[in-house]
Amino acid sequence: MTLGVTLSSTHRQLPVDATVGLAREAHGAGLHSAWFGQTFAYDSPTLAAIVGREVPGLHVGTAALPVFGRHPLLVSSQAQTAQAATGGRYHLGLALGTRHLTEAAFGLPYQRPVGLLREFLTALRPLLDTGEADFHGELLTATTPYSAAVPGARPPVPVLVAAMGPQALRVSGELADGILPFLAGPRALAEHIVPAVTAAARAAGRPAPRIVALVPGVVTADPEGLRQRAAEALALYGTIPSYQRVIELSGAEGAAGLAVLGDEEAVAAEVGRYRDAGATEVVFTATDLGGEEARRRTWKLLGELSGGPSAGSLG
Repeated sequence: MTLGVTLSSTHRQLPVDATVGLAREAHGAGLHSAWFGQTFAYDSPTLAAIVGREVPGLHVGTAALPVFGRHPLLVSSQAQTAQAATGGRYHLGLALGTRHLTEAAFGLPYQRPVGLLREFLTALRPLLDTGEADFHGELLTATTPYSAAVPGARPPVPVLVAAMGPQALRVSGELADGILPFLAGPRALAEHIVPAVTAAARAAGRPAPRIVALVPGVVTADPEGLRQRAAEALALYGTIPSYQRVIELSGAEGAAGLAVLGDEEAVAAEVGRYRDAGATEVVFTATDLGGEEARRRTWKLLGELSGGPSAGSLG
């Protein structure tokens, strides 16, 4: 199992050069991947492409681009450019987003989200594989009068979806390479999420999907004190129905109850629980909540658990 960290989020926006510096530190610690959330600030595929090119060997990913307000042709161009720039180390994450942000920010009705996801993935897949598309759906159209292939964008960009609900998991298993569940604890993964997406992939004749679990976590000597800060940082997710559901399925009282906080032994044990629940990769988020010393301890542990700089690869 490979391990990574997020380097940007809604509460952490750094200058590009500072982000590159952090990515070098993460790679030096033995981490395999760095992921970038899509906010209203940086364009995450562009930032990932810059970081991946500046830090050879580090895999980079977007977690995740909402499909509302975007088009498969444009996303394909972004993803393929990032793939070519990084030498095949880019991973595209997509998401349904939320009703509030979709309607308030984009002015778009949040209608038939799973249907849109299915059509988006159906149109996007051939674009990434061959540079060609001829898709006419109910919700979108994507056609290529000439090739949309980007030279050097090989292997084809892997596509993951931030899916946790039954319908989104079914679509992701059929059409994507894996999923990016956030705030889904080991119980929810093992009993609900992994079986559903794996069964959908098997029924579609696809390989077993990647399960990239995004987990808020920090190595700290003060877990209870830090849990209050985690509760504040994660408060928004407790108001979103899809997260409320998965938090409940995980057996937690709130989002902060899923934060992995403790010393090295305790955090390592929790990483093992995610692995046993079916996660193929674990990406720690919010590692800066405890300050710089705690972040460095966290990254050092994760690097050691993943086997150091020379161990394994994603994909």
